[in-house]
Amino acid sequence: MTKPLLPSLLAFTISTVLFSAASPADDIVIVGGEGVDCIEDPGCVNRLHPDIPMAARAKPGQTILFRARDARDVLGAAAAQTTEPETLTNEFGRVHPITGPVYIEGAVAGDVLKVTLNNIDPGSYAYTSGGSSGFIPDLVGGQSLVIWRLNRDYAESDDLPGIRIPNGSFPGVVTTMPGPNQLRVMLDREQELADAGGRVSLPSADFADPAALCGPGGSASRECLRTIPPREHGGNMDIRYLKAGVSIYLPCFIDGCGLAIGDLHYAQGDGEVSGTAIEMSADVWATTEILKDGPDLSRGPHYEGSAQLLDIPSRRFYAVTGIPVKAAGDVPPDMRYLNSDVVAGLENLPNDINLAARNAVEGIVDYIVSTYGYNRQQAYVIASVAVDIRISQLVDAPNVGVTALLPLDIFIGEQVLGSE
Repeated sequence: MTKPLLPSLLAFTISTVLFSAASPADDIVIVGGEGVDCIEDPGCVNRLHPDIPMAARAKPGQTILFRARDARDVLGAAAAQTTEPETLTNEFGRVHPITGPVYIEGAVAGDVLKVTLNNIDPGSYAYTSGGSSGFIPDLVGGQSLVIWRLNRDYAESDDLPGIRIPNGSFPGVVTTMPGPNQLRVMLDREQELADAGGRVSLPSADFADPAALCGPGGSASRECLRTIPPREHGGNMDIRYLKAGVSIYLPCFIDGCGLAIGDLHYAQGDGEVSGTAIEMSADVWATTEILKDGPDLSRGPHYEGSAQLLDIPSRRFYAVTGIPVKAAGDVPPDMRYLNSDVVAGLENLPNDINLAARNAVEGIVDYIVSTYGYNRQQAYVIASVAVDIRISQLVDAPNVGVTALLPLDIFIGEQVLGSE
């Protein structure tokens, strides 16, 4: 399919004009937002590769408006949303549409790109799913879908009565493009993991965009990285602190860097334990700066911002702790590919932060069910969008500690809801 031309300046929304009143409109680079989905949008891709064509160019310091789509590419651009969705398709090949890439003029491979998020304007609707995916699907069971109504202050849903989630908008994906050398390393190590039985999303041509490069019959269809995991270039970091006002430091592996943003979340708990947050489309304004002698990002991106962004959005909380203990004979799902009799025989897995977190998440789900009357699928969704999973300590061997922290001010009703 031939994509339409880039959006024009007539696509400004009122919020865009309000935000950019101090700058001439032609100083803003607008990317994305056309067509019914990413494949029709000339400013959108859903794979990562150094040869993906740039959708736009911007100078350092110039405002870039990313009209970003939701993770499943089902809601449409924020400005196009007029009615609440009733059902959602679930075509994994469409995940994640990202707006860009943008060529940053003057940036060369080896530089560091400082990306500052200036404003995020949510769409009208969002969704969260849970039950058969995420961190503890084997302990929850079933499947659930919550449709949210959004405004600038909070999200609420008829599917979760008595809950109001404060606006904590941020992009799950902020990324540059991998270079040829990085691409080869990433492809090889992920294939090695897959061959060993590990959980990983290998390249897939289904619904891939750009199709000419990554789709069926594309020139690099077996080399286009999926956007599912974060990597050294950034990507799907899902860090809830990357809100307006925060600056992110990303490596430039190719000339121009290839900046892209997507997977917008209205709110998320640390952990995103059901596998989804409050998934939305949104408009994101950002600026960039090129650093010729930036920080060492070999282990991953850095970010900085106001300490207030680290606070939980609540005056009160309730917390459940977890340590790495289990029943003899049980093997945590993430370790089954190792086929280890040692793991199965132990009741205590020393310093296993994943098992400690698993126990803390199950504990907070049980607490939400028993205290507030939601069923387990609903409680799983609440944990995913609102509960923070925090490391308490890493040194008290054999039992590292994890805390699941539930903000109590999200509960606005006194009624008992749902049933097991």
